[in-house]
Amino acid sequence: MEVAANCSLRVKRPLLDPRFEGYKLSLEPLPCYQLELDAAVAEVKLRDDQYTLEHMHAFGMYNYLHCDSWYQDSVYYVDNLGRIMNLTVMLDTALGKPREVFRLPTDVTAYDNRLCASVHFTSSTWVTLSDGTGRLYLIETGERGNSASEKWEIMFNEELGNPFVIIHSVSLLKAEEHSIATLLLRVEKEELDMKGSGFFVSLEWVTISKKNKDNKKYEIIKRDILRGKSVPNYAAIEPDGNGLMIVSYKSFTSIPVGQDVEENKDEDMSEPLYYWQQTEDDLTATVRLPEGSAKEDVQVQFLPDRVTIVLKGQKLLEGSLFSSIDHESSTWIIKENNSLEISFIKKNEGLTWPELVVGDKQGEYIRDSAQCAAIAERLMHLTSEELNPNPDKGKPPCNAQELEECDIFFEESSSLCRFDGNTLKTTHVVNLGSNQYLFSVVVDPKEMPGFCLRHDVDALLWQPHASSQQDMWEQIATFNALGYVQASKRDKKFFTCAPDYSYAALCECLRRVFIYRQPAPMSTVLYNRKEGRQVGQVAKQQVASLETNDPILGFQATNERLFVLTTRNLFLIKVKTEH
Repeated sequence: MEVAANCSLRVKRPLLDPRFEGYKLSLEPLPCYQLELDAAVAEVKLRDDQYTLEHMHAFGMYNYLHCDSWYQDSVYYVDNLGRIMNLTVMLDTALGKPREVFRLPTDVTAYDNRLCASVHFTSSTWVTLSDGTGRLYLIETGERGNSASEKWEIMFNEELGNPFVIIHSVSLLKAEEHSIATLLLRVEKEELDMKGSGFFVSLEWVTISKKNKDNKKYEIIKRDILRGKSVPNYAAIEPDGNGLMIVSYKSFTSIPVGQDVEENKDEDMSEPLYYWQQTEDDLTATVRLPEGSAKEDVQVQFLPDRVTIVLKGQKLLEGSLFSSIDHESSTWIIKENNSLEISFIKKNEGLTWPELVVGDKQGEYIRDSAQCAAIAERLMHLTSEELNPNPDKGKPPCNAQELEECDIFFEESSSLCRFDGNTLKTTHVVNLGSNQYLFSVVVDPKEMPGFCLRHDVDALLWQPHASSQQDMWEQIATFNALGYVQASKRDKKFFTCAPDYSYAALCECLRRVFIYRQPAPMSTVLYNRKEGRQVGQVAKQQVASLETNDPILGFQATNERLFVLTTRNLFLIKVKTEH
């Protein structure tokens, strides 16, 4: 049996800036243009039976604005009349109204069990479309940037079962056979699954092909399903269709189409073996025991850096602890509700543990909201609230060693996995540990989307290279201190960056948009009086407030502009004003 290769992400040190001092608030006004929509955006609210965190991740936080990365500054949305509307910007001063490019053939409002319509721009001439009812469309559009040759024509449409959203698609041409591979996401209920919520996440990889050039008919030639217990942060098919990459908290396994999910249960899809939480002084782990377990059935051995838990002669858990404990003061007790409660006393008080047992995936960490609030307070120095901060205040550069202990913004440990396109077996695994996933962005539409992870204080952008076995993931940009800055934004909804990495941007659920520009050369000479050195460049933070009380439904960044979609309006914020 082949074993997946354990890999790591290699950080490029020259792309890091250890002397970065923070973002200076800039009050320069950002030109903002507002377009009123003819009809409201086709927003689909979560139903009462869509109550889990996975439903919220997949559908409640859905980005209703779609960016056509093949054509700069071209965005699309679906309105409640069933129309796909496009706005392509050439000049901000001559903005036209969004124009209709396609109309859904069915009246989706007649369906009770539906999701939001989803669009993916597969290539410069192809689009994949879901109307939210479980029907998939392949549309040939012609060259979308050219109004003379643009014509949206359905080449394939078929009912594919329960409603889904499209999360990625690629166009493939092999031996003159054209095919389109697309990834569909569902959150489904397994009635026989009595553990947890009973919901699971399904990723269906559908390949639709035209067998020969004489036959114009496209048909499904392959359907594969991967299942897991969490919505993936990132999932994309490789440009050649030979593999799939997924970033997720819980692992995914392949399921033959039509096979019962019960036959494919594995430990990653079951309930956690234990739950744990921590304070500055100790950690508490709770293990559920079988009915009727007695004290003599349980053995817990504490060592300064290890723990072993045995139940009726069988090892439940054994491994190295993340840090040292005072093993003589650590205790355990069996509670009345058939649970084993273990208290570990930290040797290094105040040190925050990202995991209890090193490399163990069987536990689930329970966050403490008070801890998250404390770190938010300590992060405020990274974004200045003053236009000209006093350099004598002694704001030190961001130092990962100094800040690590107070970094208690926990994201469960995720992994990045590559699956083989034919066998759907895992070929490469990267344990992301505390490298929290932030967002994905299309840098080059011919390549897979890049993904941004938090590394210590910074946010690092990684570009997958499917064809390179040695360096499958390349660091292409760094957003200084943005890992910490975004953690202090409580109400953030969408997060992205420009394809040329010149700025990153995030928006809150209502009104406010924050822009973080990469350090740029100064036109005037500035000195850091404390260190007596010249400051050659400065990083700016800018804030835009939209004139609306409607919630933000969509958010997209191009090199020149930010597009923000609300129920009734489309806003353009011109980010690049200097020429």
